[in-house]
Amino acid sequence: MFQKILIANRGEIALRIQRACRELGIPTVAVHSTADAEAMHVRLADESVCIGPPPARESYLNVPAILSAAAITGADAIHPGYGFLSENADFADMVEAHGLTFIGPSAAHIRMMGDKIAAKAAMASLGVPLVPGSAGAVADMDEAARVAAQIGYPVLIKAAAGGGGRGMKVASSPEGLEEAWRVARTEARAAFGNDAVYIEKYLDRPRHIELQVMADSHGNVVHFGERDCSLQRRHQKLLEEAGSPALTGAERDALGATVTAGLGKLGYRNAGTLEFLYQDGQFAFIEMNTRLQVEHPVTEMVCGVDLVREQIRIAAGQPLGYTQADVRFSGHAIECRITAEDPETFTPNPGRVTAFHAPGGLGVRVDSALYAGYNVPPYYDSMIAKLIVHAPTRAEAIARLRRSLAEFVVVGVKTTLPLHARIVEDPEFQAGDYTIHWLERFVGGH
Repeated sequence: MFQKILIANRGEIALRIQRACRELGIPTVAVHSTADAEAMHVRLADESVCIGPPPARESYLNVPAILSAAAITGADAIHPGYGFLSENADFADMVEAHGLTFIGPSAAHIRMMGDKIAAKAAMASLGVPLVPGSAGAVADMDEAARVAAQIGYPVLIKAAAGGGGRGMKVASSPEGLEEAWRVARTEARAAFGNDAVYIEKYLDRPRHIELQVMADSHGNVVHFGERDCSLQRRHQKLLEEAGSPALTGAERDALGATVTAGLGKLGYRNAGTLEFLYQDGQFAFIEMNTRLQVEHPVTEMVCGVDLVREQIRIAAGQPLGYTQADVRFSGHAIECRITAEDPETFTPNPGRVTAFHAPGGLGVRVDSALYAGYNVPPYYDSMIAKLIVHAPTRAEAIARLRRSLAEFVVVGVKTTLPLHARIVEDPEFQAGDYTIHWLERFVGGH
């Protein structure tokens, strides 16, 4: 097992990783920018190192500073969390080249899955179902028109190196294809330095379903069920559930068997999440995230497994201590992402938190690095807390979520707590009757 782990991240996920390390008896090193000198993950770490000024590119994305921090503190492994450098294959390579262990998948698999075209090709070869679309990057408008006509409108133009909804445009007809193509390529070039795009069929009422997997270096692969991440605004998730109100256990098992068999052939290692669109009983692969997900707690709640602990054990060369048959799903879990934003306009609202009270009770979990007096900085993602509830049934989980949201107090900055309180009261949400387009309409009506 590792002697010391450096956590190359901040906020609640850095704190989450610290907790897993502490339970394993492993000391931790926190890195931080000058803006995060008083952050909770810095206060609670065994050691801390300042790696730069507030902008992420000069601190949390500063690879030489992070590697230097590992060297001077004697860390022998680095956990990247999510975001920042977590899916940067070059960083994973450099960590290993410096004699450290990267707690995550291999750089080769990060690189493969980071290119959506390569990822789709790999999944197709493994028998994983895909959204109909181009076989690879589309070279020019003539090819785009041919592909779009073949699969039928509407179509979705997507950046090959994309994420977070950037470089993604819908064309509803041949007349709108050229403009969507041009804008998608421009956005992709600006956001990712790569203007390659591909085309796939645009599904009008899908759900966003993802499958959590874990694989060790001994050929063992298991899945921990699905999460429904359909409640999104501008392709950003706001609320997630495990399991999905739309799936049956048989559908979950069939998808899980296909995915785990495929990843076994691929030789994948550590945590991963495969994302699908689901419509009319059919799954279609869209991408794979080669890291821990923000929404991993809902899976932990229904499976009773510490996914971060498993990541660390696998990176240390230990085998999974269970088979697929040992994984049991119990009850229902829901997570709300709480952000420091205006709940109506979604404008970021950084500032000092003057009062903070987290809800509690049976089946309630809050992952947050907030405290009264903490200054939410303007430099990073606006998510400040995750509220997760678990109960025997979905109806009971919703009741518990309603109660917990009413107890949650954050004073000093505006938050999306009121938005989540509205969502919970909506009859369609309560019935589980929603798609990836539902929240846009819901927000637009308020």
